Amino acid sequence: MLVVALTLTTAVATAPQASAYPLPGRVTGDISVHDPSAVRRADGSYLVAHTGTNIALKTSADRIAFRDAGSAFPGGTPWATSYTNGGNNLWAPDLSYRDGRYWLYYSASTFGSNRSAIFLATSTTGNAGTWTHRGLVVESRTSDDFNAIDPDLVVDDQGRWWLSFGSFWSGIKMIALDPSTGLRSGTSLRSLAGRGGGPIEAPTIVKRGAFYYLFVSFDHCCRGAASTYRVVVGRSSSVTGPYVARDGTALTSGGGTEVLAGQGSVHGTGHQDVLADVDGDVLLYHYYTDSGASRLGINLLAYDSAGWPFLR
Repeated sequence: MLVVALTLTTAVATAPQASAYPLPGRVTGDISVHDPSAVRRADGSYLVAHTGTNIALKTSADRIAFRDAGSAFPGGTPWATSYTNGGNNLWAPDLSYRDGRYWLYYSASTFGSNRSAIFLATSTTGNAGTWTHRGLVVESRTSDDFNAIDPDLVVDDQGRWWLSFGSFWSGIKMIALDPSTGLRSGTSLRSLAGRGGGPIEAPTIVKRGAFYYLFVSFDHCCRGAASTYRVVVGRSSSVTGPYVARDGTALTSGGGTEVLAGQGSVHGTGHQDVLADVDGDVLLYHYYTDSGASRLGINLLAYDSAGWPFLR
C-alpha cells in the first residue's frame, strides 16, 4: 500500500477555511457506508463491513478506491428476524482477523428498541457468502436497562477476549468471551461508560502503549445533515476500566475527550473503528453530506506527548 493513500484532500468543496479537525481523507468509488469496520488483509488489500442488507461488504486495494463486495449472508439470517421484525437490515458490524479466521460480530434490532441481539459469524476468506453462523452472543429485552447493539471485540494483554457494546439506556457494557468459541463466557456485565440515559453508543477499544483507549460516539446519529454524532475518547490502564477523559472525568459519569465532530458540510461524524495499518492508526467512521447521504470517512490517528489521540 502506498503511504500517500491518505493524503488529506478536501472531501467537500464547501468546507470552512478554518476548522477544528482535518477533513475526511480522499476516498472514491462505492463509499456510501454506515457504521464501518475494517481489516487489512494479508495481501495488503482492505475488507470493510458495514450496516446494510445482510451486512454489506466493500473492498479496496489502496484504502482510497472502494468497491461493493456483496453481503456476508446473501441467503439471509433467519436466526435474526425475531429482533428485526422480519427485516434483513443488520447493523454495526465489528470485523477482525484472528487465529486464521475473520470474526464478525453484528447487531439485530429495530430503531429505538432495546429488544436487540448480537451474533457472531466466522469465515476463512471474509468473502460474501462464506460466513458461518456461530450463534447468539448476547441479547437485551425491553425489561433490561441496556441495549445489545454496536459490538466491539478486544483481546487484552493476557489474551482474554472481551466484547463491549451498547447504545443509550445505561450506556456501554462489557462481557467476557470464550476465546475458543468467541461466544459469551459467564454472566458478568460490566459498565464502561454512560450519560444517564443520554446518547452514547458505538464503543471501540484499542491498546496503545500503557493504556486501553475507549472511543465512543456521543449525540445523535441517523438524521442526515441534522445528525450531531461526534467521537470522544477515554483511557484506562485496565481493559475493564475505569475509563477517564483527559480532564479526569469518568466516562461512567458522562466524561469524554472529543476527537472528532462535524464541521462545514461534514455532518454527524461517528460510529468509529480504529485500524492499525502500515502507516499508523487509522480512524474510520461515517458522516453525512449536506444532502443527507452517508459517506465513509478516513483519517490518520496520532497521539500527543501526553498519550491522547488526535486526528491528522
